Amino acid sequence: MSLLAGKLVKLIKLPNVTGYLIFGLLAGPYVFKLLSFEVVEQFSIIPDIALGFIAFSIGAEFKLSYLKMVGKSPVIIAFAEAFGAVLVVDFILIITGNDTAFSLILGAIAAATAPAATLMVVRQYKSKGPVTNTLLPVVAIDDAVALMAFGLSVAIAKSIISKGAVSLSTTLLDPVIEIFGALIFGALLGIVLKFAAAWYTGRGNRLSVATAMILLCVGISEMVGFSPLLACMAMSAVFVNLSNVSEKVFEQVDRLTPPIFMLFFFISGAELDITILPAVGVIGILYVIFRIAGKVLGAAAGARISKAEPVVRKYLGFTLIPQAGVAIGLAGVATNVVPEYGNKIKTIILCATVIYELTGPVITKIALKKAGEIQ
Repeated sequence: MSLLAGKLVKLIKLPNVTGYLIFGLLAGPYVFKLLSFEVVEQFSIIPDIALGFIAFSIGAEFKLSYLKMVGKSPVIIAFAEAFGAVLVVDFILIITGNDTAFSLILGAIAAATAPAATLMVVRQYKSKGPVTNTLLPVVAIDDAVALMAFGLSVAIAKSIISKGAVSLSTTLLDPVIEIFGALIFGALLGIVLKFAAAWYTGRGNRLSVATAMILLCVGISEMVGFSPLLACMAMSAVFVNLSNVSEKVFEQVDRLTPPIFMLFFFISGAELDITILPAVGVIGILYVIFRIAGKVLGAAAGARISKAEPVVRKYLGFTLIPQAGVAIGLAGVATNVVPEYGNKIKTIILCATVIYELTGPVITKIALKKAGEIQ
């Protein structure tokens, strides 16, 4: 079905990923029920595996020679667009009369961006240029910034709720461990992968080793509470800088990933519950609109501060709209941290995910085309 979806959406000039999501949505248990809840549940491991491969691909963009060429701009832009979304959503929710703690936590989730849909659009259309060159490292850094913003916001929110009884330093410890633990663990696996790729010279063997390392990285990270995305990014970032055969390995991995990504987006579409859209309310609408505004304004401000090219200032923010796995995960954490707001936050984020995942890839394609990077 996904292959057919890719062909059909090309007729109306939409990205393949949009077709995968739409066909998954139609086949899923919320629309035509071709797939039951039980069947979709059995594929729950696919998103974890796919995100591991996606993070591994993005980490390859952290080659030191490349980073020296692009400079500090991606780091500045990543922090600016992430905290731009947080601050704008926080501000608009608070001035419209919402509880401060609730606004802070929902605003923190606004920082997260889903790299999968963006990466698929870049790959499909072979996008090239300054916006694309800046975009890939930005989305790689984005999740780390989102985790920091979430940890800080949750700490402040809990202090407000408990009237100062909870220590900020104590509440911030978990996200610090999640971020830095993932980076250290991923870096160690990157060193192991470097030696393994040098030891095994056959293309099939190197592909097998790389696949095994990605799966190992995801599995152990999930078990011990590290961020699998950051760990896989760190692994490939270390590997690409240490190994002289990294390009060959990444080429082999790229040939393996299309069916995995296709299945990932199809399953993601099947999991989208469109029946909750009417429940989103005014708060959800504000979140959807002003998160985009924060991303666009933040990216433009970061690009201006870092003296990026004008085309980056103008279009980069519009490529950062998709939001999925990390945001849903943070919403789940919020349910445990502030149970009084948990269901409300989760409903809003799920509704926003439906909207962002269906519209984000299309907007990304339009932005890259207007930037002159899609021919």
